[in-house]
Amino acid sequence: MKILMVGSGGREHALIKKLKESPKCEKLYCAPGNGGISKDAEIVDIGAMDIEKMVAFAKDNAVDLVFVAPDDPLAAGMVDAMEKEGIRAFGPKSNAAIIEASKVFSKNLMKKYGIPTAKYEVFDDPKAAIEYIESESTAPVVVKADGLALGKGVIIAQTIEDAKAAVKSIMEDKQFGDSGNKIVIEEFLTGPEVSVLAFTDGNVVKPMVSSKDHKRAYDNDEGLNTGGMGTVSPNPYYTDDVAKECMEKIFVPTIEAMKKEGRPFKGCLYFGLMITPNGPKVIEYNARFGDPEAQVVLPRLKTDLVDICEAVIDEKLGELDIEWYDGAAACVVMASGGYPLSYKKGVEITGLDENGGVDGAVVYHAGTKLEGGKFLTNGGRVLGVTARADSLGEALDKAYEAVGKISFENAHFRKDIGRTK
Repeated sequence: MKILMVGSGGREHALIKKLKESPKCEKLYCAPGNGGISKDAEIVDIGAMDIEKMVAFAKDNAVDLVFVAPDDPLAAGMVDAMEKEGIRAFGPKSNAAIIEASKVFSKNLMKKYGIPTAKYEVFDDPKAAIEYIESESTAPVVVKADGLALGKGVIIAQTIEDAKAAVKSIMEDKQFGDSGNKIVIEEFLTGPEVSVLAFTDGNVVKPMVSSKDHKRAYDNDEGLNTGGMGTVSPNPYYTDDVAKECMEKIFVPTIEAMKKEGRPFKGCLYFGLMITPNGPKVIEYNARFGDPEAQVVLPRLKTDLVDICEAVIDEKLGELDIEWYDGAAACVVMASGGYPLSYKKGVEITGLDENGGVDGAVVYHAGTKLEGGKFLTNGGRVLGVTARADSLGEALDKAYEAVGKISFENAHFRKDIGRTK
């Protein structure tokens, strides 16, 4: 099979390395890809949002399977466009990808179908939003932009004044553009967070192994929120009992709700959960693999990923037994100094072999480019260094040992991944 991966980050690199393991995979393309991905797939210079060119490339090159990994092209209808031309594509259609693309839609869906989530209100007028915050007068409070905002459209306001400032920055100053035309204001939940990715063909849902993301930039969960500084799998808080409750009250009801709404969800659905004192609740849905969660979940997947993609597309997921490796996986993200704010690009990375890897771990490239045979930084999150072992402690030791072999100017990584509450 010829397979085209759409996207350019660490998640896409993890998916590509897993697809490469399949005996069915004969040729891999990635558009637009990055420096490290170029060692595993043929890079195609087409932007992830260029639906027209992407469809034309898939047709011209007789591509058998297109894997649309990022949120924006899913929401914009890339899968719809591929299917219209008879090209098989993995990922939800745009009418289902709305579960991530609109916070208002997903919150209203949960309310309608009784899926546990935080109490919330929706506003399209900043004055009304501020009046509501003043009348509720409880903090912390969570303020969310309705639309896609590169994973950064959520502000946890510690005080009432902060919450009012968040409304102003999202709705009036347009910090996230049109994504902030509507906002969701919701209660602040407490408890450990769990990320569960699930394969679904619109009828059947098969959860993957759990993971835990570390969002804050610095050790001890301090600093700004990022796209993720590291992950571990399994999540220590996700017990068998919690998993059973999530399946009954969240996973199956969500798939059934989308089907009833005439928006069957096919692809990978990400459940961002919080294990509150009142049981698990949904914080957010993503319509695709999380990044960096994919970088610890996929290394634990035994079953052929191409087989899974085909079963999802053909609505035969119920016939497939998906197997996982025991043990644990850990990923440490190496980021550019200054991330998630301003940072330098084009810095040389040393310590990688000619294929962009190191002994003892798998290196997923998120923000790199290849120039003159050298790997250079080309983003905020640069590398995801992942190791698998029998125990989480061993996996972490192996990952950090590998991180120690790689260096670039002002490289920044957390030293407490998997060791914090």
